[in-house]
Amino acid sequence: MAEKIEIEKASSSSQNLVCPLCLDIFDAPTILTCGHTFCRKCLKKYDLTHQDIDHMVCPLCREITKLSSNRVDDLRLNVSINGFVDDYHAKCGGMNAVLEMRTKCTGCKFQQDAVSFCRTCNNYICDKCLQCHHYMELFEDHEIVSMEDVIEGKVSIGHQFEKCSIHKQENKDMFCDDCKVRVCLRCVVVGHKVHNIKNQSDFEHELRRKVTELDQQCAAKKAELEKNIQNIEEQRHEVHTAMQKLLDDVKQAYNIKVTELEGNLQDLIEQINELKRRFEDDLNILKSKDRQRIKSICSSITLVDNDRLGHLETDSLSAHNLLCGELGTMLKEVTDRTTAEVITKKAQEKSFNPGDKSCLDLGSISGSDPKLKTMKCIDLRGWMVGMTAYSHTSVAIVYGSHNARGIDIIDTAGGTERYTNIPHDVGYEDIGIQRDGASCVSTVRDTEAHVYSPDGSRKATINVSGTGYYLTLNRSPSNEILIANAANKVYIYDPTGSTLKHTVPTKHRTWQVSSTRLGLIVTSSCYFTNPGVVTVYDRDGNAGESLQAPQDVYLYAAVDEQDRVYIASVDKKNRKVVIRLYDLDGLNLKERIEFNALDMTLGWDWCYLVSLSPDLLAFASGKKLYFIKVLL
Repeated sequence: MAEKIEIEKASSSSQNLVCPLCLDIFDAPTILTCGHTFCRKCLKKYDLTHQDIDHMVCPLCREITKLSSNRVDDLRLNVSINGFVDDYHAKCGGMNAVLEMRTKCTGCKFQQDAVSFCRTCNNYICDKCLQCHHYMELFEDHEIVSMEDVIEGKVSIGHQFEKCSIHKQENKDMFCDDCKVRVCLRCVVVGHKVHNIKNQSDFEHELRRKVTELDQQCAAKKAELEKNIQNIEEQRHEVHTAMQKLLDDVKQAYNIKVTELEGNLQDLIEQINELKRRFEDDLNILKSKDRQRIKSICSSITLVDNDRLGHLETDSLSAHNLLCGELGTMLKEVTDRTTAEVITKKAQEKSFNPGDKSCLDLGSISGSDPKLKTMKCIDLRGWMVGMTAYSHTSVAIVYGSHNARGIDIIDTAGGTERYTNIPHDVGYEDIGIQRDGASCVSTVRDTEAHVYSPDGSRKATINVSGTGYYLTLNRSPSNEILIANAANKVYIYDPTGSTLKHTVPTKHRTWQVSSTRLGLIVTSSCYFTNPGVVTVYDRDGNAGESLQAPQDVYLYAAVDEQDRVYIASVDKKNRKVVIRLYDLDGLNLKERIEFNALDMTLGWDWCYLVSLSPDLLAFASGKKLYFIKVLL
């Protein structure tokens, strides 16, 4: 509060030391690439809502400042402004000194200390001006308050208008909405005749009303998000319950298997012991026979060795033996409002499948094999030439044939409606839909793209020179417009289409382009190169290792909300499609899953693959559109 009073009471030069965000004197003034300066703590608060991108958009001019891993902490301190702030505080003697300073009279030219404030004149006044107010009939109805009451906070003087630097006696009580500056009435007449002029008080009242509405909306959104967090925690409990049930099922199956195996073990031990007894009996019989023969031999020898019996011949005896022997086992994710329920449903759908009794296998968990499932196949009313995500459950389809021109919005249930936000009598080739409902469209055999606002009015026209092929479009997660035209480059425009921000050179002719949340560019050559190629680039044109298909196979890529890359391999010769999921490893693509092949009808080589949500894809070719469920 003391800082606010300091700003109000300080000289007009201090206005250049005020942060445009917090409206206080700069604290650790930090400069952006564009040259605008803000408090470091204000930039940190502003950056908290943009953690998913690697740059900061200036709140004043919208120019981009790249951020390092330390984000705002690595931005440079504005040494010049910081010095001015120190000088300002030293000159004012600190906040307490400013509170004690006497404001000068603004009603006359003598610059005496002000003793009162006239609310009617909107001026600080000295003793002499106060006497004039008391004795002249001209000031009879003016409302006067003392400076002591103002300083002690007993009364409020309201808003004091700044004097015009050109017309010294005029208050800057108007606001030019075109120039975004405050002006006086004479300035309006001289230099702002045809501009949109608002009364300063009305403008501030309107701004305060907007802030109040936003404050209410923030409170409502905060309550909504807190309720959603509560719901997520409830879903977490449901997930834990489902997982505990799954664990209990596995343990129960384990215990059953252990009991069965222990029973089998006992049976085997008994069988082995029985065999052992039989072998012992057989050996004992052999041993007994040999003992008997020895006895006979000994008897015979005794007999043979008898002198009285003379010499006898005896027979020789022999014996034989036998031996035998042996046994082997094993065991799976945030987000917004619907994702938590989806996760819970997936958890509850998991079940335990006991193993076959004939083998030593405890069983398996259902749904553990990733796969794709065709939810819906839709016959299109014409040949598809362009496609983009319209919502989490629908796409915009662009038709290129003369008998089926226009753009349709088609959802997963098969519902279809015409897209009417743009002119109908034009042949379009591709479309990109922005988050606010604005659209960017390219036209047949043209090198132009047009940006339309949600109400259908044209906002901008983008001219792209190059190969002469029509333009393919997409938007980045930060709402930039991405353009390719079968040349060796990608064009990146700001969301309005008025500024070319980047031109990214590519190693191969690029026909389709997508972007990750961190700004990486994923390009597809489609059927412009044989075989097809997919490559990942950063904004400076550095590339990872290209993913190249076999001969006569074309590649179409899509990036989902989690920066995972799906690539559809379209086999021209065998007319089949295989979709694979890749993870980004820097600028390289690392294959994660090759999904099961889907039964699809390919109309021609030109195809489109888009990600609608982390578990839903759309694939179009010719006159066919497929919505595909991803089961991970």
